[in-house]
Amino acid sequence: MVTTTGRVTLWGIEVFVATAEEGAISAASRRLGTSAATVSQQLTNLEGAIGTTLLDRGARPVTLTPAGEMFLRRANTILNEAEQARAELAMADLSRLTRLRLGMIEDFGADVTPALLSEMSAELMNCQFLLETGATHQLNDLLDSRALDVIVAAETGRTDVGMEVYPLMTEPFVAAVPKGRIKEGDIAKQLRRLPLIQYTTRHHMGRVVKAHLEQVGVTFTHRFELDSYHAIMAMVAEGAGWSILTPLGWMRAARFQDKVDLIELPFAPLSRTITLTSRKDVLSTMPKTIAERLRPLLQDMIVTPAVAEHPWLAEKLRLV
Repeated sequence: MVTTTGRVTLWGIEVFVATAEEGAISAASRRLGTSAATVSQQLTNLEGAIGTTLLDRGARPVTLTPAGEMFLRRANTILNEAEQARAELAMADLSRLTRLRLGMIEDFGADVTPALLSEMSAELMNCQFLLETGATHQLNDLLDSRALDVIVAAETGRTDVGMEVYPLMTEPFVAAVPKGRIKEGDIAKQLRRLPLIQYTTRHHMGRVVKAHLEQVGVTFTHRFELDSYHAIMAMVAEGAGWSILTPLGWMRAARFQDKVDLIELPFAPLSRTITLTSRKDVLSTMPKTIAERLRPLLQDMIVTPAVAEHPWLAEKLRLV
């Protein structure tokens, strides 16, 4: 039995939840941006304040005790209520918002994300913005684990009733081919003469492309599976093969654009939707406000220039 002493704090509860979900003190410390010693001390303080052991820290991975399982349910409710109270106060007076943890897909890193943060920072003068840039599946995991408040990523088809989702933009998947290599006629036949440079199936987008090719019964020889738009576009530009990506991916690797043609897929079309997602009823109207700020930025920085360059993208690349 743990001796009761001290007080229960929100920080202690957040540390407890992170450790329970990560299964290791070291992983919890990385998630929270603090030291393992701090995590361990906070857990000791929390267990002392409650008067019972919540975690078996000697197990690998760290496991919940029966008391810990019971407390975890309440802990998540407490943290949700605290986040909602913070958001409501901030919406009543935006100058009071002190922290916003935002996750953005890598596709927006060079233009949309900096523009959004600049706009919001001018209004939220006392807010600390914590930005995480990554792939869709990584951002969803961080949102689920409460490490992020809001994410902007590709829709994955999840139907979690605990989330609120705001669609932002839809874009088609297209073929990126070496400049001038593909002529009129049987495009699919011409593509089969080139290796497919595949976006990694370790990421959500790569799995979507692979599943679509299997569904429509189309097979292409592929020798390369990469996780970088720049690497893919560089290889396409050098004539090493072709790839399936989106206009966003093409725009990210701008320095290779003059050596790469974008064309429509020569088989059943495929598209994806970019959405803003947050935990439901936690941040009040803040997610909706961010979505409303994002849409004109996406129009000006993504949709308009891409359609001007490739008019056939009109109606396929658009806000929703």
